[in-house]
Amino acid sequence: MIVHAREKLMGRVILVILMLITLLPFISLFVTALHSPGTYPRGLEWPETPHWENFALAFQSADMLALLWSSMLIELGVVPIAVLIATLAGFALGHLRPTGSGIVFIVFLLGLTLPFEGIITPLYYQMRELGLLNTRWAIVLPLIGLFMPFAVMWMRAHFVTMPQELSEAARMDGATTAQLFWRIHMPLSVPAISSLSILLFLWTWNQFLLAIVLVDDPAKRTMAGALGAFQGRYGTDIPLLCAGSLLILTPTLIVFLVFQRKFVAALMQGSLKG
Repeated sequence: MIVHAREKLMGRVILVILMLITLLPFISLFVTALHSPGTYPRGLEWPETPHWENFALAFQSADMLALLWSSMLIELGVVPIAVLIATLAGFALGHLRPTGSGIVFIVFLLGLTLPFEGIITPLYYQMRELGLLNTRWAIVLPLIGLFMPFAVMWMRAHFVTMPQELSEAARMDGATTAQLFWRIHMPLSVPAISSLSILLFLWTWNQFLLAIVLVDDPAKRTMAGALGAFQGRYGTDIPLLCAGSLLILTPTLIVFLVFQRKFVAALMQGSLKG
């Protein structure tokens, strides 16, 4: 009992330490954002007079409403389409398993090894040939393709664990493949689909590289991508830059906090099935 209590205490201490390490950058950003504009704060020194107006100034200077609208349009173009394609592909590879599915699976696995940085130059020339540079499509279309390897693997891992008896019983009742997918497997796949949607939402929102390379107009980028233009204008104003960074991070933190239970539940469900 004493050994178990020590291990439990040690585990909690480690978790607290890791939590503090994770929160330290956000605390540093927050404290720095409250200093006087144009100053160079040192460390985590709390200002004598917190300048809360820095957040309002950063919101107006960066035109956050336009950036928020642009990010939402990109999210609506990426997440639903990517989730739908990945769910269909995952169902085929993980449950139907047609001829050649093993080769397709290996191709998707290879796709996981491709870094965004390694294909940004070919993407630039491809988007230029298609006439999509400086448009939101230059972000939406590549992201859908780049998310596919992970998204398909995620949904395949879910459908692999689905019992074949469900499909066999539905087939005996005359269900077609489409009915099998939409009426039986889709309702059972809500946890996996919702958690995948959360991940793709967060990754799309925080996409920086594609936004600054393929789109010149900050108003057509993601909020994270627009931070590059904001930094160019206010790079010497550290408090204002930190305030803008926190404003950009806030929506992703809210989404994760709101849906964290569903996300953790989906991960636990997958681990229990596995």
